[in-house]
Amino acid sequence: MNHRPARYLALALAGALPLAAGAQEFPNRPIRIVVAFPPGGATDVLARLVQPKLADTFGRSVLVDNRGGAGGNIGAQIVARSAPDGHTLLVTSVAFAVNVSLFSKPGYEISDFAPVAMGTLAPNIIFVHPSVKATNLKELIALARREPMSYASSGTGTTTHLAAEMLFRQLNKLDVTHVPHTPAAAANTVVAGQVPIGSTSMPPMVPLAQAGKVRPIAVTSATRASVLPDVPTVAELGYPGFADYTWAGVLAPAQVPAAVIRRLNAEINRALTSADVRDRMLALASEPNPMTPAEFGKLLRSDVERYRKMVRELGLKAD
Repeated sequence: MNHRPARYLALALAGALPLAAGAQEFPNRPIRIVVAFPPGGATDVLARLVQPKLADTFGRSVLVDNRGGAGGNIGAQIVARSAPDGHTLLVTSVAFAVNVSLFSKPGYEISDFAPVAMGTLAPNIIFVHPSVKATNLKELIALARREPMSYASSGTGTTTHLAAEMLFRQLNKLDVTHVPHTPAAAANTVVAGQVPIGSTSMPPMVPLAQAGKVRPIAVTSATRASVLPDVPTVAELGYPGFADYTWAGVLAPAQVPAAVIRRLNAEINRALTSADVRDRMLALASEPNPMTPAEFGKLLRSDVERYRKMVRELGLKAD
């Protein structure tokens, strides 16, 4: 009788025991959440809302460490070099998927990371100063054909920049000048009348729209945003298939044990679906969007390819 299969099974089980034990002991020290952007943005908000929930669940300190710079690349580089044990996590934005094409040397590869959990998913939005003589996208496009126009985005290479370039330059062949800012600064620049058009993520713009300081024109998502249900999508307005979002999510270094990833995913998703976190996110015009690691990984790979194509077609480079 051949006992080799049984022996191989015993060896496989023996090899799995340390991994299982390690997962059961996780975490055995404080967890560090590296946020790839400065305090106050959507990524920072996600980290700080999830932080106390994880600390309560795990009974360990959870530290938020903002490491902004190079469009999110600095934080990603730090986590990519960290020990693959789940104690160091990256909270970043969709810029993570864009930068591998936008920068010649971003300092990391997508393969350096394991997707853990999606946090929030929000559309970007096109809006104008109230003095602009355009109440809808068709009128805005017509106005931009007649006279020089400019738009403020959340920064070069952000999805707000790419979405506006695709809409204005690629689809409508308009020579509209791009003025990069941070998200809040872009919205405030439009409020001040320094730039007539804005293209940003939802959070900094929504309170301004509700106060009548800017006029929303269109959201870039496939469906209308719940926080501004009267604002049509770009797709509705004659550009079928047009869809673009800003997301914030959690990643870990590659090779973190799968059991640790699953546990982190379960606890982060539990935090996202708690009433207080959900209400706080919705108040900030962000939608909690729990996913499994596999679902987040699929979205990430799709975004990397989609933005690679957009960056190439638009001829963009950050360095």
